[in-house]
Amino acid sequence: MSNTTLLDLKVSDVSEQKQANVENVPPETTVGEMVQALLDDLRLPQQDPSGRPLNYHVLLPREGRHVHASERVGTALRTGDELVLQPNIDAGGC
Repeated sequence: MSNTTLLDLKVSDVSEQKQANVENVPPETTVGEMVQALLDDLRLPQQDPSGRPLNYHVLLPREGRHVHASERVGTALRTGDELVLQPNIDAGGC
């Protein structure tokens, strides 16, 4: 039997200047799908200054780890979790 309880989460960027309360997230949603939906809401850049696409990682401070984009919200997260979106910075690109 799957968990059908919708989750309510708090999300911020690394600087904590941009924050959002995210309500009623379906548990079957992947973390990656949730992040994509949040980028516009938080008005986070989707490209670096050179025009390359930015990928965001989700830090879950409660567990001190990054949550993989393929993980399901209902499996990896709990209602009330506070998440931090961090852009993936590639060092030494061409």
